[in-house]
Amino acid sequence: MSFINFIKSKVFFKQLALAILVLIILCFIMLRYLDSTTNHGDFEVVPDLKGKSINVSKIELEQNNLVMQIQDSANYNPNYPRFSVIEQEPIAGANVKKDRKIYLTLNPSGYPKIKIPKNIIGLTYRQAKPTLLQLGFKIGKITYVDYIAKDEVRGLNYKGKVLKPGTTLAKTETIDLVLGNGK
Repeated sequence: MSFINFIKSKVFFKQLALAILVLIILCFIMLRYLDSTTNHGDFEVVPDLKGKSINVSKIELEQNNLVMQIQDSANYNPNYPRFSVIEQEPIAGANVKKDRKIYLTLNPSGYPKIKIPKNIIGLTYRQAKPTLLQLGFKIGKITYVDYIAKDEVRGLNYKGKVLKPGTTLAKTETIDLVLGNGK
């Protein structure tokens, strides 16, 4: 019997129909199994945790059958309380499965500490100002002392105390500059 005659025969069509029927039955059984094991259509709503403390967030997530995972501490944000949630993933209102991990980003206790650059003394005001601003400091009061180089940084003060290069201060602190007056 040739191949073409086999394809035209009743035996081939019976086998083909049987194979298609078995495939349909297996697909139906597999879909029913997946529906029962994956809780298809059964969701939990993610609560809004922004601005809430870790303890309150944990309680709310447990009430909604969700799991808390602290991901990171971000840069300090003064608009939120210390150690509170400032970001969450997935976002509030999202539908997720039971026992899903909710990743939280926390607000640290304060601004990070930054070292005063060692080479800041001796720079001109024009060079020192962008360096300090880039590090996150603010420029406060400017005073002048007798020194031959006009506008050269001769010293740094913080709240009335002399700052030495290499000292650490919190970001956004205000630094007063002592500059030469050119005399």
